[in-house]
Amino acid sequence: MSLGSHSGIKFGTDGWRGIIADDFTFSNVCKVTRAIARYLETAYSKDRPVLIGYDTRFLADRFAHTAAAVLADLGWRVQVVDRDCPTPVIAYNARCLNSAGALMFTASHNPAPYCGIKYIPDYAGPATTKITDAIVAHLQGASDAPPSGKRADKISLFDPKPAYLRFVYGLLDIDRIRNAKLKVKYDALYSTSRGYLDTVLAHCGCETESFHTYRDVLFGGRMPEPKGEQLIGLVEAVKKDHADIGLATDGDSDRFGIVDEQGTFLTPNTVLLLLARHLVKNKGKRGAIVRTVATTHLLDNLALKYGLDLYETAVGFKYVGEKMRETTVLIGGEESGGLSIIGHIPEKDGVLANMLVAEAIAYEGKPLSQLVAEAIAEAGGPLYSHRLDLHLTNPHKAAVLESFAKNPPSSIAGIRVKEVGRKDGIKLYLEEGSWVLLRPSGTEPLIRAYLETTSPAKVTQLSDYMEKVIHQIEAVNV
Repeated sequence: MSLGSHSGIKFGTDGWRGIIADDFTFSNVCKVTRAIARYLETAYSKDRPVLIGYDTRFLADRFAHTAAAVLADLGWRVQVVDRDCPTPVIAYNARCLNSAGALMFTASHNPAPYCGIKYIPDYAGPATTKITDAIVAHLQGASDAPPSGKRADKISLFDPKPAYLRFVYGLLDIDRIRNAKLKVKYDALYSTSRGYLDTVLAHCGCETESFHTYRDVLFGGRMPEPKGEQLIGLVEAVKKDHADIGLATDGDSDRFGIVDEQGTFLTPNTVLLLLARHLVKNKGKRGAIVRTVATTHLLDNLALKYGLDLYETAVGFKYVGEKMRETTVLIGGEESGGLSIIGHIPEKDGVLANMLVAEAIAYEGKPLSQLVAEAIAEAGGPLYSHRLDLHLTNPHKAAVLESFAKNPPSSIAGIRVKEVGRKDGIKLYLEEGSWVLLRPSGTEPLIRAYLETTSPAKVTQLSDYMEKVIHQIEAVNV
């Protein structure tokens, strides 16, 4: 949601997230739910149900049922999922059930102490800035009193799984995957994808070994984020059994994690490139490629090769989703691990993304590592990406952003800056295809420096330079 705060409730780029029992409390959930209800009254009639979903976090189910009771008090008919479910699943059901949208209780990939809530409109994608600004405005004066509990008759449970699975099966070449007889290792990371991704894999005839397929509100003491450092066990399992692929998702299953047959973790940038090529080359699909300002420019090269339009958006899948609702998009995604494709909802989906990579292997009959190498070469790569996460004080962050905005450097680490972009943060386009992006996180207390360049040596060169310059700005201005 758009930036704003009321009584300790702070909104970031994808809803309100907070620490459970600190600012994320039952009283604040009641307040936010009433603010969302005020928006709903301006956009929908009460003959349409409001759906509510939740992930595997501590108390997420209780928060969800509290919100349901608040909405029922206000005259809304509410359908709550019968168990934790992925964000893309509740999003799809918000569309197919002709609802007034959905509330999803999740903090996505954030650590276990966090929970969150976001509103998903009936078009099944992230809420636009206009919608979330309206919700923030309605917080003023919204009550934080507990619900009466007297309208339980307006609340029912439902299973969102069957409709979603039918939809996803229609997007995949099931027979092709079955014939490939893939050997798969799947790490659920205690997430909502258990019972979903493993079900799809079984339906597609994959020989699958699954790990961590039960609810653990502490996520095994790790981050519920499918990054390389969280997937060491998955890498070992893939290598030990000579599996074709390793798959994982984040806490609410809208982000994907892929390990190839050699045990190499594939970056989201690489997966986006691989799948864009797969959709055009193997499935004959056409449409625009949409990426955020922080995502690899190899996608630009691939779009040029295949004669596709390329759109760049601000960081946040809601901007990618907006473009998907405006025009025909082949694939849209972001470097943080979210993507969607033509024919799917305008919301990122880790379950589908994982299965599309399996489908690409099935079509080509080649090892995943070879497919990756071919996609990179076809796009004129490799390019090397890196992200610096710098924990700074708020005054320091402000000073850094102001300095780069007012006086962008003419060169970085000896490489000339040829253009400055201001779509989201400050993006410096360098010679030889390199670029650097500086922007504050919308959900965490840090500033991020993204970069992409032509060699590992230049990655180190640019990273060292940016860190040094940022600390010099602190010394001068803070």
